Amino acid sequence: MSQRKSSSSPFSLKVVAINLAAGGSAGFTEICIMHPLDVVKTRFQIQTTGKPGDPNYYTSVYDCIRKMARNEGVLSLYKGVLPPVLVETPKRAVKFLTFEIYKKIFGSSTPTTFFLAGLGSGTTEAILVNPFEVVKVAQQANRSQHKVSPSTWAVARQIVKNEGFGFRGLNKGVTATIGRNGLFNMIYFGFFHTVNSKITQPENKWRQNFQKFLIGLVAGVLGCLVNIPFDVAKSRIQGPQPVPGEIKYRSTFGSIGLVYREEGFRALYKGLVPKVLRLGPGAGIMMIVYENVHGYLTKRFPDD
Repeated sequence: MSQRKSSSSPFSLKVVAINLAAGGSAGFTEICIMHPLDVVKTRFQIQTTGKPGDPNYYTSVYDCIRKMARNEGVLSLYKGVLPPVLVETPKRAVKFLTFEIYKKIFGSSTPTTFFLAGLGSGTTEAILVNPFEVVKVAQQANRSQHKVSPSTWAVARQIVKNEGFGFRGLNKGVTATIGRNGLFNMIYFGFFHTVNSKITQPENKWRQNFQKFLIGLVAGVLGCLVNIPFDVAKSRIQGPQPVPGEIKYRSTFGSIGLVYREEGFRALYKGLVPKVLRLGPGAGIMMIVYENVHGYLTKRFPDD
């Protein structure tokens, strides 16, 4: 992200509105393009047993997409899309806005500030979106035909009815979500801002966008590599337990340890390929959309 200068206060209504609009546009665009890979990622992360002949056992990204389309319908690849669509616009808006706020609070433009502001942004984002994540994972784990799968509202009501709003209900896995989002945003914003502030910016607009996309892509891949054990723990805590009525995955670090002991180190990186395929390009797409919408709105509504 380029270093923008503005005479407006970082907490003025106009600055807040521009950041919310730009961040929301970035999130909506990214989720519409990349959601099927998020479904695939979740299916791999909740997969604990099975064999190649099992129609519900997946051996690759392509195998998962093929089996889901054949067994559950093509639209099954968009299972659970409504919660992130409903939350992604405000979620990404909050993500980018709070990053700018935390950056201003720390009062400098150094790599340390960028990383710490990203961590604060991710933590704030995680607390706000976790209930939507619980509903999304429940929908993505459902293996019935898409046309007969329960709606988002039905799943949410069922979770609240059976488990309540607390840390075993609509807010279960919140610490894992904080670990996942906090680490990702720390790497994403920290790496992007540090690199982008130290390299020459091309004069050509197309090259500027392509350069931002590449930096965002690398930042997104690095964030995925760092945070995926927390993502696996989150999916296990929020997804269906192996034995109905018996809670096996409770705490974040307890779940990470349990997966490691029972399934080995590689199991902590389940779903890495679809996650990288989604969040690598997705991170680049978000940064381009955010930068361009932010730049347009800033010019469209200049300071008085």
